Amino acid sequence: MQADAAPEPFSTSRLDALPLDVAHAEEMAAVLFDPALHTYTGGAPEDAGTLRARYERQGAGSPDPAERWWNWVLRVRADGCLAGYVQATVRGARAEVAWVVGVRWQGRGYAKEGAAGLVRHLLDQGSVRTVVAHIHPDHAASAAVAAAAGLLPTGEREDGEVRWLRDAPRGAAPGRAADSGHHP
Repeated sequence: MQADAAPEPFSTSRLDALPLDVAHAEEMAAVLFDPALHTYTGGAPEDAGTLRARYERQGAGSPDPAERWWNWVLRVRADGCLAGYVQATVRGARAEVAWVVGVRWQGRGYAKEGAAGLVRHLLDQGSVRTVVAHIHPDHAASAAVAAAAGLLPTGEREDGEVRWLRDAPRGAAPGRAADSGHHP
């Protein structure tokens, strides 16, 4: 992964994670339209114009030069449709990650596959050594996704959410950092 550039694409067995582009806004607005997606995170669905403006801001990057915003849309290879996204805010050797899969695509393992692919991708680069996610304590599906990606709950909370964590194994070389025995 390049330190000062857009994130590199990556793939899993069924998904292609493509760097976020403003051109994805129209299709992603349809993917993310369901208010149920905001049950644990707050907010409401955004229309394509609002999403386009947000994608422009995200694409411009963090105003803090020590922080990188990396965002990918998840495309289901079998049908070519976008199904959700994964993202990482990287500061030093730590990445805070999140994922969302549209309601229509839930229950197929795409969130687990995308999140596990993201964590593997980040750790394999060698510069990220710690991956963190924050999950509402009642959001069992998201907790299952975190576990599938090899993250473990810490018992710590931030803004009421449980902090989940995965560290790269000590002494792991880049390209092998994610192989800690946790497999989706």
